[in-house]
Amino acid sequence: MRYPQGGGLTAERQVFREQIRMEAAERFAAGEDSAAVAKTLRVHVRSVQRWRAAWNTGGEAALASKGPPTHPQLSDEQFAVLEAELERGPVAHGWPDQKWTLNRIKTVIGRRFHKSYTVQGVHYLLRRHGWSHQVPARRAIERDEVAITGWQGDLAERGNTRAALGAWLVFEDEAGFSMTPPTARTWSRRGRTPVIRVRGRSRRRLSVAALVCYKPGERSRLIYRPAPDRRADGRKSFAWTDYRDLISAAHAQLGGPIVLVWDNLNTHLTAGMKKYIATHDWLTVYQLPAYAPQLNPVEGIWSLIRRNLANTAFADPEHLITAVRQELRAIQYRPWLVDSVLAGTGLLLSAA
Repeated sequence: MRYPQGGGLTAERQVFREQIRMEAAERFAAGEDSAAVAKTLRVHVRSVQRWRAAWNTGGEAALASKGPPTHPQLSDEQFAVLEAELERGPVAHGWPDQKWTLNRIKTVIGRRFHKSYTVQGVHYLLRRHGWSHQVPARRAIERDEVAITGWQGDLAERGNTRAALGAWLVFEDEAGFSMTPPTARTWSRRGRTPVIRVRGRSRRRLSVAALVCYKPGERSRLIYRPAPDRRADGRKSFAWTDYRDLISAAHAQLGGPIVLVWDNLNTHLTAGMKKYIATHDWLTVYQLPAYAPQLNPVEGIWSLIRRNLANTAFADPEHLITAVRQELRAIQYRPWLVDSVLAGTGLLLSAA
């Protein structure tokens, strides 16, 4: 929508919209039809038809701005104070959870400014200032925000090391896929909950470790390995030797030194893994900050796969394995997708 709605406009937007209506009036006088005016001014044709009816009745004066129907009780300066209070969260104001509701915001306004608002008035107030009702993102309480902030920008020390070595910057992560698929929205008749049928008895999972590899001037790569089946020791997840073999294979495929970035999984920190890293000068390793999956581009790869596999009724474990492999291979042939997941983290890769 070209113009913001939902409770009112700022004075600047009111002036701007009045200018649009006046330009429409000039085009009405020139004999242009409503569809042509709507296309030129990039507004809905029904708006133009409404303006034309008013113009036919009262001329340009009928299209002049009438100003706000009421004056807001909170000034812009007071709303800025209210925003600061809302940023503190509901817990800081005495509620047990972290959900803002219109009733709670109404209460905060009364406590802070001694002004009375209706629930609908709070709704209009928030919409007027660019707020909306949204699904929140989840963040771990244990996150170190200072450490995470240090990873923003040009990958800081990691990017400088990569440039100095002429190395590939490689991110690693692992994920599991089960016979119960992710659930996505689907269409159904109103009042009738749609049903998807899945295998209820199988607990078979497929674990995959993946590397996304970046180097300026080179095509971005995705390298992956599924977890080995039927281990002698009964282990179902990756051992440190599996990560060692994956990194070695990536080094052979990329043909150059690697700056590896991964999380603090205990398998990454074993004595055998540390010894392997120390004895190979082509490998430099950095740890991601704890509880910061949004900094790892491989998380975006998992998101792409789960989106495409949503609501899939897997016939058997082999169907699951085949489907995941097909999705991974499809991404390998689309390097722009590998680039997009890095862009999604907000991290930048410098050329030097």
